[in-house]
Parts: sequence; structure tokens; C-alpha cells
Amino acid sequence: MQYRHLFFDLDHTLWDFESNARETLHEVFEINSLHEKGVDDRALFIRRYCFHNDCLWKKYTEGKIRQDVLRWKRMWLTLLDFKIADELLARKMANEFLERLPFKKNIFPHTREILQYLLDKSYHLHLVTNGFDHIQNAKLKSSELHHFFEEVITAEASNSLKPNAEIFEFALQKSKADKKQSIMLGDNPDADIKGAMNAGMDTVFVNHLNIQTELKPTYTIYHLKELELIF
Repeated sequence: MQYRHLFFDLDHTLWDFESNARETLHEVFEINSLHEKGVDDRALFIRRYCFHNDCLWKKYTEGKIRQDVLRWKRMWLTLLDFKIADELLARKMANEFLERLPFKKNIFPHTREILQYLLDKSYHLHLVTNGFDHIQNAKLKSSELHHFFEEVITAEASNSLKPNAEIFEFALQKSKADKKQSIMLGDNPDADIKGAMNAGMDTVFVNHLNIQTELKPTYTIYHLKELELIF
């Protein structure tokens, strides 16, 4: 086999971040009685949070903001959209969100099935994630995915972020993997695909959302079951 080591992204690739975040935001909305504070449209509140989260994550991966700023400011900016300038409330809700989110269990179809298939074929499976250390590990345990992976490489452990080449080099070193026998699988064209390509790795673009990109990954799939056609 050409590949021996498969490096997966977690959020949006295996673990369904959008579904899990929506469930968590519904709970945080209720706990804090936001409808009594003038937030009448819960769906809009969730959409605005996701918008700010995406924007701030981009800044975080570019090294423009710190992790602690990302964690609370996405909630602060969302509340401001509804004319609620309450920093204490924003920080409280941000903490509640992070406390509850890792215990959600939604994963993409065929996730466990395909990971077991790959293990049965003697591939070495690893994770490379920009997520926070303890949160990602909690997600893996809650969704019963932790036992599939030999190494979990986080931004905190590597002191780097995707798409920087350093995190991929760290992952290869920690897993004792030869780059020529390794491949990165992820959903994010910039962080996962472009980052791994710049580090000299082959890639599988897990394109759940049918995103258009000018990048040319080694492979592109649209659902995880298609990995059986590659490996």
C-alpha cells in the first residue's frame, strides 16, 4: 500500500461541528433566557454566532488573535448584534458553550464504519486538529472515536496551527511516519489541504459541502464512505 499513516482533521470532517454547536447554542439560549432579553429569533442568533465564529477562527488560524479572545469574543459579537452590550453575560455564555459542546455526539454518516474499515486494513490513524486540547479529547471520548486514533496532535501540543507546515511536521515526527507514506484528510481547503500540500503531504479533500476550490488535492470525496475507493 502506498499509504500507511492517515492523518484526519476532526471538526467538520468526522465530528459534525455544526449540528453539535446548534444543539449547544439552543441550550445556552434557554439557560440564559435570551428571549426575555430581546432576542426573539433563536435561529438568527445561532446564524450570527456561527458567522462570528467562522470569522474569528480565520483570524485565530492566521495568528491575529489569541485563543482566549476567540473563546469569548464570538459570543460577545453575537450579543452585540442584538444590542446586548453585556460582557459578563458574553463570558458566562462562552464558558457554558465550551463546557457543554464537547459532550455532543453527532458525527458524519459512516464515520465509525470507515474508521474501523481502515483499522482492519492495518492503517495507522491519527488526528491533526486546531481545536483546543482538552475539548478535542472530550469530543473524541463522548462520540466514542478516541480508540481509533494512535496520536492526537493539537495546536497546543505542537505550538503551531494548520495551515502552518510546523504542525504537520510535528505530527509526522510524533507518529514516526514517513511523509511519502502519509496523507492528510480534511474539510478545510486552506487549513487542511493547502497546509498539508505546502508541507509536502498528499491530501484527501473531504468536501461535505461541495465547496468549489482551485486547489488540486490528491483526492476529493463528498462523503466518508468514498474512502473505501481510495484505501
